[in-house]
Amino acid sequence: MKEKPVVGLFVTCLVDLFRPSVGFAALKLLEDAGCKVQVPMAQTCCGQPAWNSGDRADTADLACQVIKAFEGFDYVVAPSGSCAGMLKKHYPEVFQQDPSWRERASEFSAKVYELTSFLSDVMNVTRVEADTEADLTYHDSCAGLRELGISAQPRKLLASMPGVSCREMKDCETCCGFGGTFSVKYSEISNSIVSTKTENIRSTGASMLVAGDLGCLLNMAGKLKREGSDIEVRHVAEVLAGMTDNPAIGASGNTKRNS
Repeated sequence: MKEKPVVGLFVTCLVDLFRPSVGFAALKLLEDAGCKVQVPMAQTCCGQPAWNSGDRADTADLACQVIKAFEGFDYVVAPSGSCAGMLKKHYPEVFQQDPSWRERASEFSAKVYELTSFLSDVMNVTRVEADTEADLTYHDSCAGLRELGISAQPRKLLASMPGVSCREMKDCETCCGFGGTFSVKYSEISNSIVSTKTENIRSTGASMLVAGDLGCLLNMAGKLKREGSDIEVRHVAEVLAGMTDNPAIGASGNTKRNS
């Protein structure tokens, strides 16, 4: 009998602090796909905020901790294209001038995957059996799309669900305006971008917005709520796992404040 692959689930900071249900949904999906899943308690932030702000020293410290916590697993999976992109694409850059860590970082990064990519491309999941009813539109987050090529994978998995229909929005690949610290440093520009995005979301007529990055979802959910929209906002893992009983993202007020 073939042994189950052992997966280390990288939960991400936003999931841990704002939306733990996404972590539980990811765990369910991985176990249903035939994986043995562990969640290392020693995991920390991936270091992306520090990296994007030019703080190389703190980025390296965080990266060392993450690598130590996860390097014993067959795969490392994150329910976030943004965090997975940092782990997979940028960790080798962090240690490019450090011979003692460069090889370890490269070996670690080679086994990192975003959740829907791992399910589709590694575990060959072609059908999801969850009993979910949704008329949705899907937003492609910048990091997942441009760094990892995440686009077809979540759509194929969602399309395999009998109760799910997807309406493509105009400019679905365009940034939502979040961009981490960008939305804080350049709030007026961010607000303009997310205003265009929510207009495109509403124009689809879909009753649910879905994406794979919680930062994007919090940003768009906050804007939709302040515009008076009742569109439900969900992480793709929640939909695929059939775990949509919790209040929608933004319903409890955990949203970024764009006017």
